[in-house]
Amino acid sequence: MVLSLADSNKTIIERVNRSGKWAESAGFCKLNFQAMSTTCCVHFRISSSTEAAQFRDQVLQWVAWFEARYSRFLPDSLIGMINAAAGRHWVDVDPESDALFDLCQEMVFFTRGVFDPTALPLMRLWNWKADPPVLPDDHAIAAARQLVGWRKVQRRKGSIFLPQEGMCLDLGGIGKEYAIDRVVTMAFERGIQDILVDFGQDVRVHGQPPERGAWHIGLEDPRNPGRCWTGVAVNDHAVTTSGDYVRRFVLNGRRYGHIVDPRNGQPVDNGSLSVSVIAPNCTLAGIVSTAAFVLGPKEGIDLMSVCPGVEGCVTTESKQHQTRSFHAYRTS
Repeated sequence: MVLSLADSNKTIIERVNRSGKWAESAGFCKLNFQAMSTTCCVHFRISSSTEAAQFRDQVLQWVAWFEARYSRFLPDSLIGMINAAAGRHWVDVDPESDALFDLCQEMVFFTRGVFDPTALPLMRLWNWKADPPVLPDDHAIAAARQLVGWRKVQRRKGSIFLPQEGMCLDLGGIGKEYAIDRVVTMAFERGIQDILVDFGQDVRVHGQPPERGAWHIGLEDPRNPGRCWTGVAVNDHAVTTSGDYVRRFVLNGRRYGHIVDPRNGQPVDNGSLSVSVIAPNCTLAGIVSTAAFVLGPKEGIDLMSVCPGVEGCVTTESKQHQTRSFHAYRTS
């Protein structure tokens, strides 16, 4: 049985609400919940318990709606319907989805195709859970590459069409970060200025935390997962990290991580272990960190250096490559 979008949205809202945990302390609220297959946390300063509860409910409902609307795993989501219609017919989209696809188009252009929301056919060829690991052959990769390329997507105001059967969209590279930015915007609309939003360790902050002058964010060491190699102090920024040191396998002496270069269909293998980026918003930070990881240390630093308000660091086995002013944010 396939649920309707309304039923699916209701089911996800119920799941997200059940996962929610809520606490108030020292004038701050802390909301934790599960959504978009990750742990979500929102800390914010409150003026009253009533207003805090209203914002809490708004966040839970909107994030659940966002997951139901854009998850590729739900056949009745907008993304599910667009993918199912590939090669067959156009699909109507609402204004917010139009704006989100506009943003995708801008980021594809900005990263010169390193970010590509149509890369899912290539991603599906690689199974990092298989034991023993299996490599896709060159023919399979070549066939999948024929289905990849944002330039192939046809759009007009209020509708979208994937012209080849087998093409598909996946907003996993931008969706969670976009959702973080939207939650921060909702906070501003309610007059909330001191806030931290953390969805799966992608973070955006504004204002000040309860006890310090800045929010302190730890950056995990990819060579020693679970430990931080440094921290950064920020007040009105997003901090994201991209890396393949958790989901990967080694076969015949070569390391295969889960980040695939859409330009050749192969897992990235350029010496990068992780890329951390500080940027004005989370969408930009997430796109730049992933693109810089794919490009490698030199081109990755070059990309960050031409982005206004962006600083970052590329970690390899032997070195940390940093942009000019990254050190100004470091706390250790």
